Amino acid sequence: MSEFIIDPFFEQIVDSLAEQKYAIADHFFTPQEVQDLRQLMLDKQANANFKKAAIGNNNGQHIAAEVRGDFILWIDEHSDHPLEQLYFAKVDALVKYINRTLYLGIKEGEFHYAIYPEGTFYKKHLDVFKTDNRRTLSVVFYLNSEDWKEEYGGQLAIYKPDGSQLKVTPTAGRLIIFDSKTVEHEVLPVNKTRFSITGWLKS
Repeated sequence: MSEFIIDPFFEQIVDSLAEQKYAIADHFFTPQEVQDLRQLMLDKQANANFKKAAIGNNNGQHIAAEVRGDFILWIDEHSDHPLEQLYFAKVDALVKYINRTLYLGIKEGEFHYAIYPEGTFYKKHLDVFKTDNRRTLSVVFYLNSEDWKEEYGGQLAIYKPDGSQLKVTPTAGRLIIFDSKTVEHEVLPVNKTRFSITGWLKS
């Protein structure tokens, strides 16, 4: 087994996950990488078919605009695009660190680009299905512009066990990772188009 090297940045993430079931990390990518990923997403929006996101899984999927309003495009984990390869390489490094420290046994992930047009939202929910509980950690990485303001909305509201809310601003380059099975959350109404890469780490 290779020597385990402590990474202070990853340590902050795993400590927060262990203590409170969620972690918020800024600067997971450089500002230039965030900008390049956002431009890639915009290019894909112009040239690819983003699908209206559904709720449920498998044969139980259906569109429910009163519940969620985002549009998504799945990302191929074996993409040959250097920026997407960079994204998966950094996430993979984090997954390996989490498995070595928190022993979650994460085996795979699934990720998509997510666009929330103005006026959309995603009501309070958990990220696991009744028929499939393999999702262990949820991951959201924001690709908004650097000048994102509070009045643009789109905050991720995390519901704590005591009933209180933590509202996380979708700042460019911010990563949020949380327990898929226990952390209820919602995307508050968006007043300016909101961009992210969203995914799930599965055991």
